[in-house]
Amino acid sequence: MELFLLILTVVMLAYLILASDDKVRFKKESTYELLIDTSILIDGRFLAVAKTGFVAHKILIPRSVVGELQLLADGGNDDKRTRARYGLDIIAGLQHQKGLQVEILQDGATASEGVDNRLIKLAKERGAMICTADYNLNKVAKVEGIQVLNINELAQSVRANYLPGEKLMLEMTGRGNEKKQAVGHLPDGTMVVVENAERLIDTVAEIEFIRMLQTAAGKMMFAKVAGEDKPKVQTERKSNGRKHLPVGAKAVRVTKSVKPEAETTPKANTSAKTAKTSQAAKKPTSRKSKTERRRRSPEDSMVELANR
Repeated sequence: MELFLLILTVVMLAYLILASDDKVRFKKESTYELLIDTSILIDGRFLAVAKTGFVAHKILIPRSVVGELQLLADGGNDDKRTRARYGLDIIAGLQHQKGLQVEILQDGATASEGVDNRLIKLAKERGAMICTADYNLNKVAKVEGIQVLNINELAQSVRANYLPGEKLMLEMTGRGNEKKQAVGHLPDGTMVVVENAERLIDTVAEIEFIRMLQTAAGKMMFAKVAGEDKPKVQTERKSNGRKHLPVGAKAVRVTKSVKPEAETTPKANTSAKTAKTSQAAKKPTSRKSKTERRRRSPEDSMVELANR
């Protein structure tokens, strides 16, 4: 009996040791490191991805990357200075994000061989991955056998499969919530709401995508029947007081009588002046008296002098 208990105790101890060893090994294997470059910090989308909890790796930000951002922030280029300061804000946001392991890797303030080469060297030494948005660094790191997480490839993979304006043959399987709507589904299960397509239920028709609605519960596409003309909108013209006559009625033209305007004052003055001139021309010229016509004598001069 004692021998049995001793054997049982040894087996339990061995089991506990092996279990703890497996946990430690799993913990070591699951602790991956992710090196962040300058382009990711300037881009800013990595912070939004990290907030969702998809980043389970330990984030390493080399000091040389921070130094490059600081150099750009102190530069004279306004665009680069603004983006570099935004990158520094992204670092602060990552450090304050709960559930993330963020470490500033002290590799030196500057990288004499270049920041990209320094990142490749650190990734090889530590067995870490590189997260970048730089096309050239992405290609070089893959050639060197380093695993790369490209934020642009991630954005491309999660974007909408169909963009507004694209067309597709879709089967209408049911009615929508609104009047005259039909509903179909894409191969990945995305619901498509088609406007004015209730008559096409249980048929396959060509649709044209209009927009996409993305929510936390999923995405939904809105579309219309392809080739469906938009309703014509007639612009109402302002009428000049005329009313539309019924069909068959004759239009009667109404003319307004125009009263002659009275002559203006300047014309009256002109006619008056003309009349005075004509009257003056018609007046007979008075003949001079005999006394004026005869030659003046010295006696006449004496009489005029006495009369003064």
